[in-house]
Amino acid sequence: MRRIAILMLVPFTCLVSAAWPQAQAQRKPQIITFDAPGAGTGSGQGTNPFALSPAGEITGFYFDASGVAHGFLRTRGGAITTIDAPGAGTGSGQGTIVFAINPEGAIAGMDTDAGGVNHGFLRAANGTFTTFDAPGAGTDSGQGTVALNINPSGVIVGAYIDVNDVFHGFVRAPDGAITAFDAPGAGTGKGPGAPSPFASQGTFPNSATGLNPAGAISGTSVDSNNVRHGFLRAPDGAITIYDAPGAGTGLLQGTFPSSINTLGAVAGVTIDSSNVSHGFLRARDGAISSFDAPGAGTGSGQGTFPEGINSLGAITGNYIDANNVSHGFVRDHDGAFTTFDVPAAGNGAGEGTIPVTNNPVDAITGSYIDANGVSHGFLRLP
Repeated sequence: MRRIAILMLVPFTCLVSAAWPQAQAQRKPQIITFDAPGAGTGSGQGTNPFALSPAGEITGFYFDASGVAHGFLRTRGGAITTIDAPGAGTGSGQGTIVFAINPEGAIAGMDTDAGGVNHGFLRAANGTFTTFDAPGAGTDSGQGTVALNINPSGVIVGAYIDVNDVFHGFVRAPDGAITAFDAPGAGTGKGPGAPSPFASQGTFPNSATGLNPAGAISGTSVDSNNVRHGFLRAPDGAITIYDAPGAGTGLLQGTFPSSINTLGAVAGVTIDSSNVSHGFLRARDGAISSFDAPGAGTGSGQGTFPEGINSLGAITGNYIDANNVSHGFVRDHDGAFTTFDVPAAGNGAGEGTIPVTNNPVDAITGSYIDANGVSHGFLRLP
């Protein structure tokens, strides 16, 4: 699971012939690595891609040598532009984080100001900024407004943290009107470690790919016992709560959706009673199936972590093995797995390959952590 800083990827067959090796080589996926200009080179620093548009544009954020966050936009051609929202702080733990981009090139994210308060922003395709705060958002350090998603219509979905460090969802219409919502059963108190993400109670829409073109929203509800449940908010505002089979009922266990596609299918993570993670797919009709990536570890904190699901039903994410190393995977719509590692990824505990998002043409973006604990971006082309 991808933690955000606030708070919070086919085999084929053919006839044997003299041309077969060449055809196979042509179909081999290509991995491109990149670093945002100005990204730090110390442990915990570096480049973190988060979203991938249908056209191949990548957005995300990087931490510089001083621990300040900056957003970035990488074009399909590889040019990278740094994004700093107006009012973003310049101290460690402050700055700009970009979470999402829509097909029109509009970007949504958050900035943390000099006082540690978070504010949502919309960056139009022409580079102009609109900053906003959800009604009810707290104004102390760690509180405020976080814009997490933007769909083709310009609807923005996110969360705000109130004065009690409780999370609430919101929908911002293209005209700027903001509607708050809470998942039924969401807790209203401080969780352990609040206001860190998912160590608080409340309603947490997914980031980057938690909002589909129709306006359906996927996310997690954390109840008063600090157990996680999935929620799906329909375009008309009706909210369905669900739990994946095998979900644990202990502290911060349960069901943790990650992404929703254009058809309304949801991919996510189930954390069981032993704190092992498993993947799940919730179909449009509500049927839930579970899966584990080959090689996934079975110890606490290990397992399978789906992150993105595209319009074809392919799911990408990472699995953590028995040595606590992360590896990328893509699960095809028919359930077949392909695993992969970025060549430069580290092979020690806490290192490895972490895919985050896949687009409709099966390109995948994410980060890899090297042997020095530094994050770098990658793009895997099919």
